[in-house]
Amino acid sequence: MRAFVVLGFVAALAACEPVPNSPVATTPTAAAPASQPSSRAMARSFVQVVKTLEPVAERECRNRTKNTNCDFNIVVDDRLDQPANAYQTLDRDGRPVIAFTLALIADARNEDELAFVLGHEAAHHISGHIARQQQNAVAGAVIFAGLATLSGGDAGTIRSAQELGAQVGARSYSKNFELEADALGTIITKRAGYDPLRGAAFFTRIPDPGDKFLGTHPPNASRLDTVRRTVAGM
Repeated sequence: MRAFVVLGFVAALAACEPVPNSPVATTPTAAAPASQPSSRAMARSFVQVVKTLEPVAERECRNRTKNTNCDFNIVVDDRLDQPANAYQTLDRDGRPVIAFTLALIADARNEDELAFVLGHEAAHHISGHIARQQQNAVAGAVIFAGLATLSGGDAGTIRSAQELGAQVGARSYSKNFELEADALGTIITKRAGYDPLRGAAFFTRIPDPGDKFLGTHPPNASRLDTVRRTVAGM
């Protein structure tokens, strides 16, 4: 697996072991219009967006949390086979990492979209979603294992129940986490000087996950409504 590259790579592109959490976007369903900026132009835009929005995200993080590492590390996942995606995770020292794939940077239509995605992923960290997801996974594992034990299951059955319970627990509130990140991400995007309504337009291009039971992402319409309501309340 190739290593992640820091912003210097994107700057160069403009001129010439963590586990992912909550991807924000997937491969678009429609072809990009002829007016879409070039990949080189969007690489330059990405660098500018990071410089502008990161200080705002860190300020929001410090204002909204206590004893939380707010020193975001924005990186590029340079694996060429990865789809358009972005995710937030933590490194081994607990520093928040936000990764963008090259495909997402190239696919973005404008700086507002890049800013909204970055704000959304920063919001996941500020809201403590990784820790909350882990807590839900542990709770699910304990409950399912307990039920298997009471049913007289053997060691293998109990272990399988734990694994299933962890999966169910981790997914239980993932849709709510996404909507929370959309709302706070909207605030961060707006306060950084970008248009979150224009930025959230990518929801009209990515596949709609619908409202599946134990799905990880809410319907696109719900996400757009969250952005609109948040902007109206600012």
